Amino acid sequence: MPRKVKLILNPMADMGHAWRIAEQLRPIVGEYGRADWSGTVYPTHATELARQAGLDGYDMVIAVGGDGTVHEVINGLMQVPEKQRPALGIVPAGSGNDFAHTAGVPLDPKTALAAALKGEAAPMDIGLLKDEHGRSEYFDNTLGIGFDTVVTLRSHKIPLLRGFLMYLVAVLQTIIVDFDPSKMHIETDKISWDENSLMLVVCNGPREGGGFLVAPEAKPDDGIFHFASIADVGRLMMFRLVPEVMKGTHGRFKCVRMGECRKMTLKSEKPLYIHLDGEIYTGFGSNTYQASIEVLPGALKVVRG
Repeated sequence: MPRKVKLILNPMADMGHAWRIAEQLRPIVGEYGRADWSGTVYPTHATELARQAGLDGYDMVIAVGGDGTVHEVINGLMQVPEKQRPALGIVPAGSGNDFAHTAGVPLDPKTALAAALKGEAAPMDIGLLKDEHGRSEYFDNTLGIGFDTVVTLRSHKIPLLRGFLMYLVAVLQTIIVDFDPSKMHIETDKISWDENSLMLVVCNGPREGGGFLVAPEAKPDDGIFHFASIADVGRLMMFRLVPEVMKGTHGRFKCVRMGECRKMTLKSEKPLYIHLDGEIYTGFGSNTYQASIEVLPGALKVVRG
């Protein structure tokens, strides 16, 4: 029996280029039989559409866009009761497509759509963030605090570049301009430490920013997060670390702490800048100083490549 499928397209993904692929995808949908389309028109709209699709009895929701679109869709799906929750399919059409890469989804949109429509879904882990204000949000790939959140904010202001190069330029700009560590107390289910931290990234998948291998050993279906933190170092050392993070070899430096956990809590003396899957959770003007993070093993079924 064919699945009831909803495609959610973010036409503004990849700096407004994603809408161009919609016409290419329609013949593939026709070959499958039928599927319903919805387009997003404002931030968090994909969350609302995905939640409603679950409540309307769809078996699968396919996110057509980048990591931000997937992030919004999974937040909608996670609001649906588990027994009724649709599976997730992904058609990568964004700047980074990191979660699609982690899930083994083909990067060609037409191939990815065919795989999503015909493939079988398997359980994957999802992360949950909560802060001291009672706010919470899910993430599928990475949660970043500090430096790489500022990088994300800067990347949104680089309109002429796309993909990995856009994030690389934002990294270099952030090293030069925004360099503000925060003293934090961090506890996991295994260890605790105090650190004047520049950056902390909690990873369900191995990479972010279109190809920075922050946690090379991370797997999205093992029930474990990997994390990487960088202590307060000078600008020259940060420049030194950039190519190491690109290769995933930064863990050999003393200023880098890497590990595994299922849960993490942290308290900061300064407001926390946080991104989830490249989506800003708290930016400049943040009043968040505490956060708790946990992995939800196998919480969502995803069609993988």
